[in-house]
Amino acid sequence: MPDTPGVPRAETLLGTVPMASRSRADDYLTLVMVALLLLVTVAAWAGVILQAAAMPMSGLSPSIAMATDMAPLITPAGLAAFVTAWVVMMAAMMLPSAAPMILLYHVVARGQAARGGSLVPTWFFVSGYLAVWAAFGIVVYLAGQVVGVALGGNARLAGWAPYGVALVLLAAGAYQFTPLKRVCLRTCRSPLGFLMEHWKPKAWGALRMGLEHGAYCAGCCWGLMAVLVAAGAMGLAWVLLIALVVAAEKLLPRGQWAARSTGVVLLGLGVLIAAQPQFALALRGQGM
Repeated sequence: MPDTPGVPRAETLLGTVPMASRSRADDYLTLVMVALLLLVTVAAWAGVILQAAAMPMSGLSPSIAMATDMAPLITPAGLAAFVTAWVVMMAAMMLPSAAPMILLYHVVARGQAARGGSLVPTWFFVSGYLAVWAAFGIVVYLAGQVVGVALGGNARLAGWAPYGVALVLLAAGAYQFTPLKRVCLRTCRSPLGFLMEHWKPKAWGALRMGLEHGAYCAGCCWGLMAVLVAAGAMGLAWVLLIALVVAAEKLLPRGQWAARSTGVVLLGLGVLIAAQPQFALALRGQGM
């Protein structure tokens, strides 16, 4: 990568911290970060499972069901409850695939601090990342209310809902083959490349990098999340399935092929539901 003003080269970014500094303390702190990340992920999955148990027939939780299945009513409390549940779900689904990026940021940030820079806790970066998904959750909540109003007040329009599910599946499947998907996925799969292009010092810089990485992640996965909401009603099985797809795309050696394979499956499901609308209910776990 050529030198660019404000963009550190790999050797500058990673640097060479003296071995005395890169001692057991650094190894210990890295292990602590791994343990914390694992603990947060496990806690998030526990929260997702508890929410699913609370509303076994209509989604993950009362707040999520309110945005998708129940009578629409936009309130600050409802929005806050939904976004909280959504962020917990995103932490469970996305943190495992974001772990290489988070851990590399942690190592680089400590290396920068060892050479005289300011030490910024890794959770500034993680907070920026999750803030993007919180904003995404607001959009999902508001869209759910709009759809609920439209379908609740018009029985004829409600009969067309399965075709809306088919359209979401077709759009998400087609997106898997677009250049934008490839760019976002390539960025998510290259933590070092991201840091080389986007590194910013200090706490605000870490937060901005988290926001930027979260934006690439949302750009990569928005179609899958739309499928989760529209086709899967955010049920537990779909949460697990989409999380596995995201991990395959971002962590496996041939992630682009995983993305294309997923696209083919989504397109096939979209065509199936367009031809046989009753299958939309089966996807949402409501039988036929």
